[in-house]
Amino acid sequence: MTTGELLFTYGTLQSPDVQLDTFGRLLHGEDDVLPGYTIDYTEIEDQRVVDLSGLAVHPILRVTGNPLDKVVGTVVWVTEAELEASDEYEVTLYRRVSVRLASGRDAWVYVAN
Repeated sequence: MTTGELLFTYGTLQSPDVQLDTFGRLLHGEDDVLPGYTIDYTEIEDQRVVDLSGLAVHPILRVTGNPLDKVVGTVVWVTEAELEASDEYEVTLYRRVSVRLASGRDAWVYVAN
């Protein structure tokens, strides 16, 4: 798929079980890097998300603005409907923002709310 929206994934959205439940398919992507952010961790209280991911603690991005800080992840193509499905998967601790990746591509990513 080369049309739709780019989504940068770095945590549980890379899990096959999460992808199948959220998108109804496995996503294939490319490695990319997000500068100016670091990974932190947060406890998830939504039992459905915990059961699906198998984890009560999930990674979460925090903006630093420092170009030396980098998060390695995978950028995937998703449809608008799939992007909306990922919005439903992500709990209120996260918000979706547009970012510029190291590759120069613009993508959506979930960061700390």
